[in-house]
Amino acid sequence: MLGEYRIEGRRAAEISASVESAVGAGRLAPGELLPPMRELAVELGVNPNTVAAAYRTLRERGVIETAGRRGSRVRHRPASTARELIHVEVPDGVRDVSAGNPDTALLPPLGAALAAAAARAAEAPALYGAPAVDTELERFARAAFTADGVPGGPLAVTSGALDAIERVLAVHLRPGDSVAVEDPGWGAVLDLVPALGLRAVPVPVDDDGPLPEAADRVLRQGARAMIVTARAQNPTGAVVSAARARELRTVLSGHPGALLVEDDHGHGIVDLPLRTLTGCTDHWVVVRSVAKAYGPDLRLAVLAGDAVTVDRVRGRQRLGPGWVSHILQDAVVHLWRSGAVDAAAVAAAYGRRRDPLVAALRARGIEAHGRSGMNVWLPVPDETAAVARLLHAGWAVAPGARFRVSSPPAVRLTVSGLAAEEIEEVADALAAATRPSAAGRYD
Repeated sequence: MLGEYRIEGRRAAEISASVESAVGAGRLAPGELLPPMRELAVELGVNPNTVAAAYRTLRERGVIETAGRRGSRVRHRPASTARELIHVEVPDGVRDVSAGNPDTALLPPLGAALAAAAARAAEAPALYGAPAVDTELERFARAAFTADGVPGGPLAVTSGALDAIERVLAVHLRPGDSVAVEDPGWGAVLDLVPALGLRAVPVPVDDDGPLPEAADRVLRQGARAMIVTARAQNPTGAVVSAARARELRTVLSGHPGALLVEDDHGHGIVDLPLRTLTGCTDHWVVVRSVAKAYGPDLRLAVLAGDAVTVDRVRGRQRLGPGWVSHILQDAVVHLWRSGAVDAAAVAAAYGRRRDPLVAALRARGIEAHGRSGMNVWLPVPDETAAVARLLHAGWAVAPGARFRVSSPPAVRLTVSGLAAEEIEEVADALAAATRPSAAGRYD
């Protein structure tokens, strides 16, 4: 049974510990089928309910996954481990356009904002029992959400967009539930979903966002939630267009029980309008992080949502970190109040690098995507060979495998650090990386 490994234990905790220990030590391989619960109960001489409890614990911890009558299997190692290993070591002398970071020259200085927040804290420090969301921050955030057509409702503040998404999924879903995710999509989300014991189901994306037919199919097949990036989609730069928004709203209206998670991390760096999908489902959130526009080290995002979802998030947050620092919240309010970031100017700055690069690639007969934000997505025939060729040519790009589930091979290039005079050079290198050698190979 299970190769050379024998599951042991008399209590549920002992059985689950036996399996988890074996998985951690590599004695149970990813994908390996566990024995049926009744069969294992007979072998161990325990009640089947004891084995069922052990398997439930293992599912909740993300160690195994259950597929109905197909049984329970050891989960493939959490994507957070596998995807972190998919990166390029950047040698000296090679230009790194792989990291996905904003242009530091476009980020506002934080000194005045932090000083103002510290002064306020010195006068009236936030103590236990203070509201979790700063009054001024709530007022500014609510006004911005309303201007973009997001329905009214309560707000929560979290430690970044991914923290918000994790909390929302955790308060609504159970291990084993399916989540519709963009493919290609943000690698951190593709890591997070399976790490929570959930099943990521890919929905293809084009320049206008998720494909409606695919989204409808996945929801009909039982997906309990759908995650959509409204603008500056990572890695493709897609933007949900007005027409696509109408189609997706129609799809979501047919599945009112599904949870909608709308990630608008592009707020502040994109001048294209938000086409929100909210209002079609009973439970929804819109998440806005300040990372891209104000700095990744400002670990703050504002979450708007339906009353039930936000109440659950706040309640669970109270049992953990409690709240996001009011000093940090006050600093963000100072940045908003002072107009520290001109979204149109930032969007134009990224556009002056991104759009000419996409045009240069298309002029060379190369398909490229990048309608908004700071990334360009380039499908390639052979991902590994393309990355290697580009390294040889002096450019480090991100392997597309970090962002894909079942979509074709590609590479991602971040334009934040590109100078105008480099665009033709990198376009030539990217074009060359997609052409076969004389022998017909891409290596």
